[in-house]
Amino acid sequence: MHITSLLILLMQRIKYWLSEHPKIVGFRWSPTQSWGSTWSFVFGAIATYVVTAIALHLILSLLLRRRPKPVSLGPIPAVHSLAMAVISATIFVGMLVSAAAEIRDTRWLWPRTKTTTPLQWLLCFPIGTRSSGRVFFWSYVFYLSRFLHLLRTFITILRYRKLSSSNLIRQSILVLTPFLWLEFSQSFQVLAIIFTTSVNTVVYGYRFWVGGGASFTLPVPVVELEVNCQVLSVGFNVICHIGVVVLHFRKGGCNGIGAWVCNSILNAVILVQFYLQNVNIKSTKLLREQDAAILEPNKNI
Repeated sequence: MHITSLLILLMQRIKYWLSEHPKIVGFRWSPTQSWGSTWSFVFGAIATYVVTAIALHLILSLLLRRRPKPVSLGPIPAVHSLAMAVISATIFVGMLVSAAAEIRDTRWLWPRTKTTTPLQWLLCFPIGTRSSGRVFFWSYVFYLSRFLHLLRTFITILRYRKLSSSNLIRQSILVLTPFLWLEFSQSFQVLAIIFTTSVNTVVYGYRFWVGGGASFTLPVPVVELEVNCQVLSVGFNVICHIGVVVLHFRKGGCNGIGAWVCNSILNAVILVQFYLQNVNIKSTKLLREQDAAILEPNKNI
């Protein structure tokens, strides 16, 4: 009984710090109260990221062109993966608890907005929704976490001296997208954040596990695990986007539908890049297998 009481007390404290704290309940997205909430900031940050990444890549290419070995970063990649896994897991739990609290507190308003179920609210915010309160606080934390996510690009440049335009575009879009969610109180962002952070927790957690030198690892490479998670994410997003369209026309409109259209286009760009990248990887792998098959008989001669 004592253990049960401690668990109940622990759950209550977690619920308070993740959904009932005054800073969370009273959150409001505005240029005066939220760091990084202006158009000039987000575009300036993206431009700085792109220029810095390109400059670092060029400098290393010139200085270390005679050194084929990658730059050793020690525990930095593992620490970054651990930080991203912990932050993603926190956002995941915080958004779940906060969404449940918002549904509990706003359900009495739903008949006026033609909302009847929690799923409809998750997919389609009523017209007039403002970026304030619990779920938008965690949306803001998710937005800030994207800047930490950008460090992955610089780790890749330092370790392998690799940089692609597709990666710069994808990462820039992943920063701009949550900004649009907050700026226009876009529908569907709650489910998008819940699923994205769950995927990030798994991927970055596994990166940390492998990067930390664990003696036991899954028989799945990190890249393959990430690709599989991305495929699941794409399927989930397609289903939810169909739901948003249906509710938008059946329920009299969803809030932030213009931003939703813009995000859909940006997501389509990422999807095309993801498809082309996988085609290129499979083609390269097939060519290597063919070359190996050709060379193998010659070894036996």
